[in-house]
Amino acid sequence: MTAFIDEFREEFGVEPICRVLPIAPSTYHARKAVARDPSCASARMRRDAQLKDKIQEVWSENRKLYGARKVWHALKRDGVEVARCTVERLMREMGLQGVVRGKKIVTTNPDTARPCPDDKVNRAFHADRPNQLWVSDFTYVPTWSGTVYVAFVIDVFARRIVGWRVSSSMTTQFVLDALEQALWQRKPLGNKSLTHHSDRGSQYLSIRYTERLADAEVDPSVGTVGDSYDNALAESVIGLFKAEVIKQLGPWKMMRDVEWETMNWVDWYNQNRLLSSIGYMPPAEAERRCLEQIEAMDKVA
Repeated sequence: MTAFIDEFREEFGVEPICRVLPIAPSTYHARKAVARDPSCASARMRRDAQLKDKIQEVWSENRKLYGARKVWHALKRDGVEVARCTVERLMREMGLQGVVRGKKIVTTNPDTARPCPDDKVNRAFHADRPNQLWVSDFTYVPTWSGTVYVAFVIDVFARRIVGWRVSSSMTTQFVLDALEQALWQRKPLGNKSLTHHSDRGSQYLSIRYTERLADAEVDPSVGTVGDSYDNALAESVIGLFKAEVIKQLGPWKMMRDVEWETMNWVDWYNQNRLLSSIGYMPPAEAERRCLEQIEAMDKVA
C-alpha cells in the first residue's frame, strides 16, 4: 500500500489517496520515516520485522505450502514464541498463504465378482507402533503425453509413506512395485501382526498381489463396497499429494517429471512435513520416538 501511494502521490497527493485507501496519512508518514531510519520503529514494528524474516524462511523451506497454522507450529518447534493470530496477520501483510486441497477424484474400479478378504480395519485407522497397519491406494495425474498413475503404501502409525510408484498404466504390476518397495524398506517378514488394507480395486484383489502378501506373511484387509470411508487415510495422504505437488507444480509434460517431483515430495513429507494427526511433527520423527520408547522399555524389562 505504501508503494502504491509513492507511485501516485505526485499526481493525486497523499491525503486524497489515503481517503480512498484504508490507511491514515499519519500511518503512511510513520512508515516512510521508519524506512529512512529503522531506529524510529516501535518495538512492535521491530518485532514484526524479525518475525517476517523467520516466517519467510519457514514458508520457503517447506516448499511454500504451509498456511498460518503450520508456520506457527514450525516456529514453536524452533523456539520462537509468537501468537498464532500474529502469524496470520503478518502472513496476510506478506501475501503468503498455504496450499488448498481440491475435491477427491474416484479412481477405484471395484471388482465385486472376485472373492476378497474381509475388512479387518473397519475404518479404525490407528496403529500403536510402526509396521502394524499399512494402507494402499493410487491416483491419476493428467500429463501432456497421457495419463500417469501414482501408487502409495502408507504406514498408519505415523502416516509415513513406505512405498510408492509412478506408471503409465494402472496394472497389477504397478501397485505391486509400490508394495515391493515397502517390503524391502521395512522388512516385516516374521511380523505376524502386520495388516495391509486397500479398497476393492481389481489391482489389489489380483492373484499376484494377494499371493505376494501371503509370501510376506502380511494379513490382507479390503474395504467394503460403496463405503466412501473404506480407505480414508490413504485418500487423505493422496489428497495432500494432489494439492501440494500435482496442482502446485503443474501442468505436467511427461511421466518422468511427475516421478521426479513425487520422489522429492515423499522425502520432504517423511522427513520434514508437520502432521497435525501425530502432534505436529514429521512422520520420521514420530517413528523414531516410538522406537526409542520401545527400546527403553525393553532395556527396563
